[in-house]
Amino acid sequence: MRLTTKGRYAVTAVLDLAFHQDNGPVSLAAISERQCISLSYLEQLFAKLRRNGVVTSTRGPGGGYSLQRNTSEISVSDVILAVDEGCQIARCEEIESCSGGDYQCLTHDLWQELSNEIRSFLDGISLAEIMNSKTVREVSLRQDNANALAH
Repeated sequence: MRLTTKGRYAVTAVLDLAFHQDNGPVSLAAISERQCISLSYLEQLFAKLRRNGVVTSTRGPGGGYSLQRNTSEISVSDVILAVDEGCQIARCEEIESCSGGDYQCLTHDLWQELSNEIRSFLDGISLAEIMNSKTVREVSLRQDNANALAH
């Protein structure tokens, strides 16, 4: 599984959404402000997240995004795979000719196994589990307080 900035930002933004959706749909502008992620980048990420069934959108005043499923039913890998096309750790795609020829590179199986281990690890972690972390809750609260002071 490729761990890109796109995937990391998506997990951060979806986690922020999970913390704030109790009062209704959450605007991308609010997520952008709290997480310091550009609004245009969030728009791109959330379009993919919506297309892949992670979030739903509500239009109009008071609109925004909500999770499509319960936080215990959404894994970290669900979010990453929703925004990233590939899920490989290295350039070795799931084809036989990863070194540019008609053969595998020497370390193909190693990277494939690592990719599978990462995917398995992230499959086993739900948003609810992350939200239950004391440290994560404290960070979210600190962000909310900083955001409230700024306004």
